Amino acid sequence: MASLNKKINEHFQGLVVRKDLVKAVKGNAIVPTYVLEYLLGQYCATNDEDSIQSGIETVREILRKHYVHRNEAGLIRSTIKEKGRHKVIDKISVDLNEKTDAYEATFSNLGIKKVLVDSTTVKAHPKLLVGGVWCIADVEYDFNEDKTTTPWILATLKPIQLSHFDFDSYIEARRQFTTDEWIDLLIQSIGFNPELFGKRSKLLQLLRLVPFCERNYNIIELGPKGTGKSHIYSEFSPHGILVSGGEVTVAKLFVNNSTGKIGLVGYWDVVAFDEFAGKKKRADKALVDIMKNYMANKSFSRGIETLGAEASMAFVGNTQHTVAYMLKHADLFDDLPEQYHDSAFLDRVHFYLPGWEVDIIRGEMFSNGYGFVVDYLAEILRSLRNHDFSDRYQEHFTLSSDISTRDRDGVGFRVIIFPKRAILYSEPARY
Repeated sequence: MASLNKKINEHFQGLVVRKDLVKAVKGNAIVPTYVLEYLLGQYCATNDEDSIQSGIETVREILRKHYVHRNEAGLIRSTIKEKGRHKVIDKISVDLNEKTDAYEATFSNLGIKKVLVDSTTVKAHPKLLVGGVWCIADVEYDFNEDKTTTPWILATLKPIQLSHFDFDSYIEARRQFTTDEWIDLLIQSIGFNPELFGKRSKLLQLLRLVPFCERNYNIIELGPKGTGKSHIYSEFSPHGILVSGGEVTVAKLFVNNSTGKIGLVGYWDVVAFDEFAGKKKRADKALVDIMKNYMANKSFSRGIETLGAEASMAFVGNTQHTVAYMLKHADLFDDLPEQYHDSAFLDRVHFYLPGWEVDIIRGEMFSNGYGFVVDYLAEILRSLRNHDFSDRYQEHFTLSSDISTRDRDGVGFRVIIFPKRAILYSEPARY
């Protein structure tokens, strides 16, 4: 893989990082991969070993000084008070206080609330309003006698995500790689060693990325524990959010009728439901009905207004039985909650990723080669959502007239590997 790593560094200089470095710097910091790789991309985007080691120490020092551990939040708050100003890395969410007509921020780990945020910042980063965003922020402390105000002041805020993405340069660099090289680059980008995977196994891993590059694409993956089903959705993009399947409500997912506040589908490219399986789990019928309509029509109705959104949906969960048992005694959806084990819901799913074919993750599977900085990969996938290649298959084959329009929309898996040529890759046709 040495030649591929050299080629990657040559054509994507400054946009790739050695994937084993994330593990080296993470330590006990409970922070998403894209946050760490953002920092590594700033200080370790090189193949010079001395510079890499120096960069690792710099990143470790930044995390030591600025990443907020919950059990050290009191110490950080004291530091801000004594110094007057301090930079922190934390997950920040914002809410509108209707009583004061002001936006107020909550720092997840730091444990401070009602920090005033100006409207310009909220307009520039609307995802602060839903679920929160990891940011690098300067926080100030200025106490006064007015008990209605908070002493905490948000001086600056910078979401940890790419500030600029050049699609044309990306396409030009893609042309320098063969199909197999490109697949291996993508596999290394999600952290795995491609030498330990067969072609089908590689494609199954990459299929998890499809919801990020296709609007309103619905995918389900059921399989055994330990295969990394939810990892992609929680760690590999600031444009996706992972929620527990049992904790979501109509108001949280779609819209709150009392406030008119749009839910998760209005702000995120992908909404993934973790731990979705479980026959005994109960689901709100109103939520299931609205979800069915959204998955079919890309819209939902609450109150007197019909709204549209582009969020793809991913459903991941564990199976309790082998494939042979499920096929003999039930079906492959047997572990779903009763409300979702319904043909109207299942008909709206574009792809069933066979989780039992995905290897359980082992230590030797991880890559020490170069791959895209996760945030760059996230922007690649997001930019591909703006390109419609749904009719390009017609140059190569035709579909039966018996296939519904909904199923035609789910032909998928094209632009990840062939972002410009938009040629359907032949392997998934066997799935």
